[in-house]
Amino acid sequence: MRLFVIYLIGVVFGVGIAISGMANPAKVLNFFDVAGTWDPSLIFVMGGAVVTTFIGYKLVFGRTSPVFGGDFLLPINRSFDLPLIGGSALFGIGWGIAGFCPGGALPALGTGRWEVFAFTGALLVGVVLAKSLQTIRSRAGHGAI
Repeated sequence: MRLFVIYLIGVVFGVGIAISGMANPAKVLNFFDVAGTWDPSLIFVMGGAVVTTFIGYKLVFGRTSPVFGGDFLLPINRSFDLPLIGGSALFGIGWGIAGFCPGGALPALGTGRWEVFAFTGALLVGVVLAKSLQTIRSRAGHGAI
């Protein structure tokens, strides 16, 4: 049952990404082009995501434990440090250059377009590189990146 729910959530997410246009890099890039062909429609997508997340958190955290057992796994680090700020900036720059964010790129793999595969490959290389740097930094005694 748990795997079915996970699958269903993924399908709903992918369909939502496709319907909203977040899997279309031209639409995303036009959202960022405020001085040119600006397309403000993604504001509504983001606003809908914020409202949905707010309601979801209220419903989920009203429970004592997750539906499928265990504990809620929440981040405990609330500090703003250079790696967080740098990673956020890098994420935004990559999104602005490519027109894809990871959430939009994964459902877009189904389009078969080479650009999506190139972006996803670069994304995976970036994840592996970040993990490697984190391991090297931890071994050197500098903590997590």
